[in-house]
Amino acid sequence: MATPLLQVQGLAKQYTRGLWNKQVTFSLAADFIVERPAIVGVMGPNGSGKTTLFELITGSNLPSAGRVLVNGQDIHQVRTRERDRLAIHYHQSYQVRSFQKSKPDALLQHAASLSPVVHLFDEPQFNPQDGYIGFMLDFFRKLRAEGKLVFLCLHPNERYHVDILRECCERFVFVQKGVVSHADDFDTLQQQDAVRTYLGALAG
Repeated sequence: MATPLLQVQGLAKQYTRGLWNKQVTFSLAADFIVERPAIVGVMGPNGSGKTTLFELITGSNLPSAGRVLVNGQDIHQVRTRERDRLAIHYHQSYQVRSFQKSKPDALLQHAASLSPVVHLFDEPQFNPQDGYIGFMLDFFRKLRAEGKLVFLCLHPNERYHVDILRECCERFVFVQKGVVSHADDFDTLQQQDAVRTYLGALAG
């Protein structure tokens, strides 16, 4: 059996405040598997934990618990300068995020891949003019055809954003208040009350 491209196993992140009586200010929990190349749509309200999830998957944020396996390799046990050979996070203007580590690189593994297996696009700016959207969708599909896993995170504020997700994504992730849920298609996703409330007039 082929190794899944991505395994998010019991992943958790907690942010706290206070030195002695620590209080949890935000928590994220995720547990899912993506076995084969795909384009996955990601949605959720601002502050829900979408970017935190992406940072945990790429190793630029340290988990409180759990692990992330990219092509079978624990990304948080890989040398920081080589983690983008496994998963890469493009944040809005496509700058690449930095990485955190808990051990010196000399004590960490080399990446088993030479180029990213997982590509995470965090709210890219889609210009509706001059065919740019078509160019980007073709780019995502090209990555998928090359055996890659693509995550496309959008915060829909225009109808065409929903159309983009419907057109190119094969499965979906919805994040709200640190809770990650999944759906195999957009219509199934919209059956969740939280998703319909989030999309508002753009639903349907």
